[in-house]
Amino acid sequence: MEMAFCEVGQIDQDQSLQKSEGVNMNIRGYQKPLYILPFDHRGSFETGLFGWKGALTAEQTAQIAAAKQVIYDGFQEAIANGAPKDRSGILVDEQFGAAILRDAAEKGFTFACPAEKSGQEEFDFEYGDEFAAHIEAFHPTFLKVLVRYNPEGDQALNRRQADRLKRLSDYLQAARRSLFMFELLVPAEKAQLDEVGGDKNAYDSKLRPRLMVETIKQLQSSGVEPDVWKIEGLDRREDCERIIETARAGGRDSVGCIILGRGADEQKVRQWLTTAASVPGFIGFAVGRTDFWQPLVDWRDKKISRETAVTHIAREYRGFVDDFEGAVAGSPLL
Repeated sequence: MEMAFCEVGQIDQDQSLQKSEGVNMNIRGYQKPLYILPFDHRGSFETGLFGWKGALTAEQTAQIAAAKQVIYDGFQEAIANGAPKDRSGILVDEQFGAAILRDAAEKGFTFACPAEKSGQEEFDFEYGDEFAAHIEAFHPTFLKVLVRYNPEGDQALNRRQADRLKRLSDYLQAARRSLFMFELLVPAEKAQLDEVGGDKNAYDSKLRPRLMVETIKQLQSSGVEPDVWKIEGLDRREDCERIIETARAGGRDSVGCIILGRGADEQKVRQWLTTAASVPGFIGFAVGRTDFWQPLVDWRDKKISRETAVTHIAREYRGFVDDFEGAVAGSPLL
């Protein structure tokens, strides 16, 4: 499996420079293009796709695993049809996708798995103090966390989350196997929404970019050091530039950013991707539900065959790859 690790000598040199500048970290970073098909969703599959609540039966668990296999087969079809294997990857959970994780490792795919409990407002480990054992069981290319963090929100909550995240960051740096992917969501506080008249789109465009920058700074100051930041879509190039500048501040020059899809419609996702692609440091995307949700719903309802669902997912994913690579190639600044 190919990973963007630095040579040992360069790492030692960089560490010496960082220590002399007062920066205490051991960042590897990731600068290769990275096109992730994420389907690590758990709660949304249980309640949103199948309408189940409470503890799952073995049969229900198997049905969710089968749905995720459809997505994985779509990913593999996209690779077979020309999506670049060395730039493409998947993100899937251990609960429903352990077999997929093992298969991806055997086939040399780039793959990631999540560490967080699903559907919680506060970040915590899915497997508690046993999180390291579960990482070591799969050795994913990336260990991913999803974190909701507003720098102007509950400060005690932010500190608790930062403490847990630093523990994970320190572990990943010491283990030197899996890279650290950080999915950052900045949900609006009531006062922030009131400031823009309750308009969530206005919050996204006018307030969220600044809050994202401040969040990254706070987490860095807390010793949380991702190799890749997974960022909510941004409408303006200048906001993407500020994010990269912040993510790479203080000797973090190799850190990359990717854009997430948020389940938005195709047109909006393509806008976010093409905007980010023109900014050096934005290396790709993680678009999931926009690719697979409707095909899975139609397959569940027996409106289309499994084969058709697989092909639809492959086509959607490949389309976003082509969009991003086209935007990079067409940027006059690259």
